[in-house]
Amino acid sequence: MNSTKNHPKDKRRTTLIRHFLMSLLATTVSIALTFGTAAIIDHNKKKEEKREIVMMVVYDMYNSLEMIEQADSNIHKAMLYQRQIAADTSLFDKLRFYFIHLVPQTNYTETTERIFSSNIETINTVGNVHFTENVAEFYQNRKLYKSTMCDSVAKRFKNEAPHTSLKALLDFDYSFEAILSRKILQYMQRLYEQSKEMMNVSDKEIEAYSKERMEMDKRMYEHGEEYTPIEEEMLQYQAEIEAAKKRLNLK
Repeated sequence: MNSTKNHPKDKRRTTLIRHFLMSLLATTVSIALTFGTAAIIDHNKKKEEKREIVMMVVYDMYNSLEMIEQADSNIHKAMLYQRQIAADTSLFDKLRFYFIHLVPQTNYTETTERIFSSNIETINTVGNVHFTENVAEFYQNRKLYKSTMCDSVAKRFKNEAPHTSLKALLDFDYSFEAILSRKILQYMQRLYEQSKEMMNVSDKEIEAYSKERMEMDKRMYEHGEEYTPIEEEMLQYQAEIEAAKKRLNLK
């Protein structure tokens, strides 16, 4: 009977092939892990960037709405005082200066709007066309509110000075602004709620983000106070001005 024996060369070849395959497998796994890990890190980074942008924009919408709600309240409060004075003209002297403080105003900044609207990369990072459209519509209405409500009433108030006489006050018509203000506000509130829903942002998250931003602003203010306290600086300027007046014998 013939017996078959493995040749030493065959064993060496088999061993070399096995080592080669194991080395190839190890290299493939290493490459997959390297690129896979990098992809995961990149994906997570993009998710974090997206969330940060969304929170920044939604928080800006929230702040804008607070100011517009206050402006809308001022317009309606002014009409209420007008109605009370019309019913009892003796209230004019008591209430007339309230109208100065009830001129609607909004003091928001447009920094977030510019960042979001002018940077295509930011829009691509968010990756939600409907959210982008909603935000753009919100900002357009914010501009509309400022021009047709705040700026318009402030200009008319300056020109007509309704607080100076009973007739001027009762002639000052708030009705157009009062109606349009409420309509724009309600539309902006709907856009805000829709935007939150689209991006799964809760009121608790907005509240937490708001606190975080306020803490950040507080730290910045305290840091500024430590090095350049504005009150002390301005008082020093005034002292120098007063000294100059005395030196020049100015009264």
